[in-house]
Amino acid sequence: MSPMTMDKPAVADRAPRPSYSLRRPSLPRWTAPALAAAAAAVGAGTGIGAGLSSRIQWGLIAAIVFVAGMYALAARVEGRRQAKDRLATSLVWVCFLLAVVPLVSLIQETVSRGGKVLDGGFLGHSMGGVLSVQPGGGVYHAVIGTLEQVGIATAIAAPIGLLTAIYLVEYGRGRLAKAVTFFVDVMTGIPSIVAGLFVLSFWILMLDNGYSGFAGSMALAILMMPVVVRSTEEMLKLVPNELREASLALGVPKWRTILKVVLPTAIGGIATGVMLAVARIAGESAPVVLLVFGSQLINNNPFEGAQSSLPYYIYEQWAAGNDASYDRAWAAALVLIAFVMILNLVARGIARWKAPKH
Repeated sequence: MSPMTMDKPAVADRAPRPSYSLRRPSLPRWTAPALAAAAAAVGAGTGIGAGLSSRIQWGLIAAIVFVAGMYALAARVEGRRQAKDRLATSLVWVCFLLAVVPLVSLIQETVSRGGKVLDGGFLGHSMGGVLSVQPGGGVYHAVIGTLEQVGIATAIAAPIGLLTAIYLVEYGRGRLAKAVTFFVDVMTGIPSIVAGLFVLSFWILMLDNGYSGFAGSMALAILMMPVVVRSTEEMLKLVPNELREASLALGVPKWRTILKVVLPTAIGGIATGVMLAVARIAGESAPVVLLVFGSQLINNNPFEGAQSSLPYYIYEQWAAGNDASYDRAWAAALVLIAFVMILNLVARGIARWKAPKH
């Protein structure tokens, strides 16, 4: 028998190798939307059947059904390990919706009720000569007060906070740096009413100065300073040490390295932190009620006499307790929300403008 004829049976007796697929079964992409719609239907049906009048309860039932259903389907089709991943993702989405719903509801309520009287006349007139029970009047004097008070507070707090953060990151060593860090942490948690009481007792009662927008600005600056320090400190820590070492290796003094290298690198984040701190103090009402004292007339001088602001105006109109004042309070709240939103948009724009270019 020739060698060729001996090899043929061996080739014929070989069994085909089984093919293994590396892809595991997975749920289709439309599973999550379809399950969310089904969960919403179940939540609404359960709420109607059980006589639950609150749609928040319907939403909670739908969320529970969605999370449980997604986990059960993923465990059956994809396995328990992938099911745990699906469970975590579902919980994140549910928590996101729970956080967004109150925000959307607040904005919708403020726009619907504040838009009744918000127009050019409301923004361009004060409450001088207008009784609280009468319609009309405006928020011009409060807008002027808010802009001046927040501007003065920023002029006080931003440089102090920036220099403090530079000291902590670039020079701070030993007990003094630890003490400064400790007091910054303590100031971060101080209630706004405490800052107002401190300025009231020191500036007005002890030094015998009158109520003014500047007094409110000092309290707002106390609240703003720790936010600026913390945000600036984190931004300075993100600057690579290689940039500092390269500058120092060329013989550049440390102060000039900070001024010309470190600060320009972190300026986007620093500006964003300052803007967010400004947005944080713009809606503070407790220090303003204690120190600014409120006024129905336009006062362009923040250093003398009582002055109004948007938070105080909202409190004042709501305390009046009639339909006309309620409408003005909602309109002023809408103006304040727009002011804070503009500041946040400006902060995002600065951060994107000053972001490192790749």
